[in-house]
Amino acid sequence: QLEKGRELMRRSAAAEEAGVPRWLQVVDPGIGFAKDVDGNLSLLKGADALRRNCNNLPFLFGPSRKGFIGKVAGEPDPEERDYGTVAACLACLQNGGEHTEEACSLLRVHNVKAVKQAVLVHEAIQNAK
Repeated sequence: QLEKGRELMRRSAAAEEAGVPRWLQVVDPGIGFAKDVDGNLSLLKGADALRRNCNNLPFLFGPSRKGFIGKVAGEPDPEERDYGTVAACLACLQNGGEHTEEACSLLRVHNVKAVKQAVLVHEAIQNAK
């Protein structure tokens, strides 16, 4: 996660030099791009550490219907991967511990209703007395 964090910070610095201030930046670690299944799973599992390595810039994760979900779940049809997408999204949030903002700021998904419902229930559980 450390090297990935350094690369993302280099890109952030380049964006800043090009005139995009940090407060307008959102970091996307690229779930599914140029990674194998284990690489994607490790990235999701280490979301909180990766964000800390990026000076807590806002993070976007877009695991929706990605190929690694299909491989893990044995589901070749991307449109049938919403349940796996929900699990991946909750993992992004869970990996922030009690402070979900530490791991993930934004989720990019296809089935907004399913993920919204799952996130609301997740947050209710996290905030329960």
